[in-house]
Amino acid sequence: MNFELTKEQRIVQDMVRNFARSEIAPHAASWDKTSTFPKDVFIKMGELGLLGLPFPEEYGGAGADTITYAIAVEEIGKACGGTGLSYAAAVSLGASPIYYFGTEEQKQTYLVPLAKGETLGSFGLTEPNAGSDAGGTKTTAIEEGNDYVINGEKCWITNAGYAKCVIVTAVTGITDKGKKKISAFIVPTETEGFHIRCNYEKMGVRASNTCELVLDQVRVPKKNLLGDANKGFHQFLYTLDGGRISIAALAVGIAQAAFDRALVYAKERKQFGKSLSSFQAIQFKLADMAMEIELARNMVFKAAWLKDERKPFSKEAAFAKLFASETASKVCNEALQIHGGYGYMREYEVERMLRDAKLLEIGEGTSEIQRLVIARKLGCV
Repeated sequence: MNFELTKEQRIVQDMVRNFARSEIAPHAASWDKTSTFPKDVFIKMGELGLLGLPFPEEYGGAGADTITYAIAVEEIGKACGGTGLSYAAAVSLGASPIYYFGTEEQKQTYLVPLAKGETLGSFGLTEPNAGSDAGGTKTTAIEEGNDYVINGEKCWITNAGYAKCVIVTAVTGITDKGKKKISAFIVPTETEGFHIRCNYEKMGVRASNTCELVLDQVRVPKKNLLGDANKGFHQFLYTLDGGRISIAALAVGIAQAAFDRALVYAKERKQFGKSLSSFQAIQFKLADMAMEIELARNMVFKAAWLKDERKPFSKEAAFAKLFASETASKVCNEALQIHGGYGYMREYEVERMLRDAKLLEIGEGTSEIQRLVIARKLGCV
């Protein structure tokens, strides 16, 4: 096994790292305080080709592999968790399903602008009463002539306020086994009856745009059906598997940022006449933090490699998402502890990282759901 990054992967890593350090990191605290979405930064990211990183050049992308994309998510997340979340959601959830399941016409119409960064991708799955139980979707899509008429609500949808279209899941019927048949639709945001409200006050990832969607008699043509009408549920499960790799990469980035600050602070801070880093209690904390970050990163890369090799990766994606997200929360908490009272102050930024990290144990499948996914893959169910 070769654990070295390729020349191309290192080039992207250096490019994204430099961009994140100069264009994102200096503003992260301000965006968090004011809950500001950095639209201009995403325009620049589009110009750099980051929003189309894992898609073929024929669709406006860069043709990079999933490992390269994970590296980019980590570097952006290291600078700002909220920006990293919106980036990951735009690519993994908003654009990828169109690439995976869309027709050629859908790819040219919707994927190309997303890959070029002309707009952001958004994926409307979660509902007020359908979170972990995605099968409990209540939004409906009824056939009427050459159209589908969609009615329902979605909540906590990333990037919808800056998207020209949102992929929306809806119930289109009942299967032979009596279960809901869930399909996916590409819904332009300017469609009559489609209302988007972005008024959430969040604990963390405050630089990310998060919205509530209300679909009231929203009419879309049948050609906007995404993929197979009978396989919508399996399509978004596959989409979420890929998304979990990016969320895990984001967790690694946030954890790395918190660790870096803790290490610098421990070396500089003097107590009892010597640096904090000379105390074994602090050394053990830092050693554990560094170890778990590296393990999480390796798990991200393994899941990404499996996906690139077209091998089953659902279990490994759940491994990566579960371990990396819980590692991020733990590392950020320990970084704050090492900072002591200063860590509780906003100017040292580790408290923001801790707030950002917590969402990663919830979004795209809670830690509890990840454990269920893993148990099923092990044959426990």
